[in-house]
Amino acid sequence: MAKTLHQKPLPLVLLSTGFVLFWLFLAAFPFIWTAWGSFKVEADFFSRTDWMNAIFGPATTRQTGDAFTMQGYYGAWVEQGFWKAVLNTGIVVFAVVTISLTFGTLGGYALARSGFRYTFWLLIAALIFRAMPHVTLVSGYLLPFFEMNIWGYLPTTIIVLVAINQPFTLWMLHSFFLTIPKDLDESAMVDGCTRFQAFRLAVIPVMWPGVVTTGLFSFLLAYNDFTVTSMLLSQENQTMIPKINGFLGSTQQEGKVMYAVAAAVSAMAPLFVLVMVFQRQIVSGLTAGAVKG
Repeated sequence: MAKTLHQKPLPLVLLSTGFVLFWLFLAAFPFIWTAWGSFKVEADFFSRTDWMNAIFGPATTRQTGDAFTMQGYYGAWVEQGFWKAVLNTGIVVFAVVTISLTFGTLGGYALARSGFRYTFWLLIAALIFRAMPHVTLVSGYLLPFFEMNIWGYLPTTIIVLVAINQPFTLWMLHSFFLTIPKDLDESAMVDGCTRFQAFRLAVIPVMWPGVVTTGLFSFLLAYNDFTVTSMLLSQENQTMIPKINGFLGSTQQEGKVMYAVAAAVSAMAPLFVLVMVFQRQIVSGLTAGAVKG
């Protein structure tokens, strides 16, 4: 009887399942299509006569002897030096995430445990700074960077990205810390811990999903940034996104546009792996941050 009451009507199940599958297809299609096309030549992937050429690859077979080719990846990674952009991106992302989380956890914990009224105004100021367009913030750094002859280098870009990202990490981690009862760190201090030991040994292990979630958003900011990195980095120190844009904007010779396609697929792949690995921490972190107390 209970099973009959809770059983959903078959048409509703079919309709909801079909809608989800259709939505997943629409969401995944651009990525799957781009990944598939990265193993073709330009004449197939950008064919104007028959879009099926991008699937079966007749021109790819004629030019390379096979329906799939790695020419796009070889051209991007080896001939155009895309591996340097990947290395630069790794350095920038690691530094931004590490610095942002370090100061964000300390600052968020201090603001969450502070009873002073200025805490609210500090968070409002951080929110206003975070809401400003990146281009307006970066323009203020250009003149001093040029005068000090430090424009074009990774450390200066890391400083700017951290400055842009820090208000967000403060807000995010502050909300997570508010969900943790003060009794937890107070009990640790009663047992003999200092304030920092209580923070490190009692609070941080409970906060771990929130730290992972905030770290992922910090990662995405630094990883996908175009405005800051394109304006503050020289040609030799470019990260992946400006490098891909350079392929699209300045390599319109026959075949070279596939370098951008292959580079774009190379840039997307780590994001899928990252989300799959940390999916549980992300969901639990977002859920914990949405409920206070």
